[in-house]
Amino acid sequence: MTHRVLITAAATFALALGAFGLLARGDRTEVTGPSVRASLPSLPPPSATTDQRIAALQQTVRMAPQVADGYTLLAGAYAQKVRETGDASFYNRAAGALRTALALDPHDAAALTQRGALELSRHDFRDGLRDALAARRLAPLVDKPFGVLVDALVELGRYGQAQRALQEMVDRRPDLAAYARVSYFRELHGDLAGARDALVRALSAGGEAAENVAYVDTLLSHVDLLRGRLDLAAREAREALARFPGYPAAGAALARVQVARGDLRGAIRRMRGVVARLPLPEHVILLGETQQAAGHARAARRTLALVGAEQRLLAAAGVNTDVELSIFEADHGSPSRALSLARAAWAAAPSVRSADALGWALTRSGHRAQGLRWARRALALGTADPAFRAHAALAGDRAARAPALRSVALSPLLRKELER
Repeated sequence: MTHRVLITAAATFALALGAFGLLARGDRTEVTGPSVRASLPSLPPPSATTDQRIAALQQTVRMAPQVADGYTLLAGAYAQKVRETGDASFYNRAAGALRTALALDPHDAAALTQRGALELSRHDFRDGLRDALAARRLAPLVDKPFGVLVDALVELGRYGQAQRALQEMVDRRPDLAAYARVSYFRELHGDLAGARDALVRALSAGGEAAENVAYVDTLLSHVDLLRGRLDLAAREAREALARFPGYPAAGAALARVQVARGDLRGAIRRMRGVVARLPLPEHVILLGETQQAAGHARAARRTLALVGAEQRLLAAAGVNTDVELSIFEADHGSPSRALSLARAAWAAAPSVRSADALGWALTRSGHRAQGLRWARRALALGTADPAFRAHAALAGDRAARAPALRSVALSPLLRKELER
């Protein structure tokens, strides 16, 4: 059965990554090969927690140190740990496990696919694409490399190639991984209703871990916030918390709904808990900007000062945050540094995200005419992202101002600037 209807919503068919998002939106499940060799010792059951999986797989590689699959599975468990805790140091552990796997078998498609996923997590999209293509050549009948391939092509701005690869991915195996990518691609092209439909299908398909499904609930909350459906967005964020108690991404999603409703005090209280649990830069920035919008200038300065330290931890784990850090510097730091970072981001991955960052950095640096050209380039796909539209409006695009202001998802700080 073909599922072409899912991704041919005209040419409008299509992280959203929040600032400093660690992964491109897509498969949150483990990337493994077509089979696990029978020579491996017993593996952890599907019901095992991530910590239990890590412990069991560490024992597995000690018992079978010459089998590459054990190290690949362990690397996937380490990557899952990052998603659940935000501790980017597990990326380095995953990289070490994959080095061993590929030393044992340089042509192992499963290890290449997992390394590609790790490279995408670190925002090294070109190397991720290289590994995905290599895995596809080595194992053309295996589906897993398609997720890495699609994500890399999207983040490199190769949208036509990404659409063709995603169509094949959906036709071959319409699962959570495929539907989540369909959603993001549609969202990039402004098709929010289609993006939501794909996420509902992703929920129906289910995932291998509670975090996987909670993640999709969180994405649903994000899309419904963009659609202005605040009750739905709040309900979906709460469902994510019910599936995965204490899930920081869901807590942040619920805080964004509170901001949209004008409940800044409640959002600040919630985000303090999220930051205490998982001080990712995106969470710290949301807390700081909400404090700023509420008039708590001193508290906001203290909070936003933490971003640099968190970014350094990510950099130590090999994560490239040029796009996200450029936006942060343009908003709260040095426009010249923002411009340098944005130019590096565009050179590394010429996507609409990096075009938006470069346009905003140029605008903040006093080069509005150049900023406007890049802002319009960022809007070329038709995205409904209110920050993209606000950046274009503040660079001089009058047509972008009204839709930006209509969005309940627009940050209070950008709204204040637009209303001046």
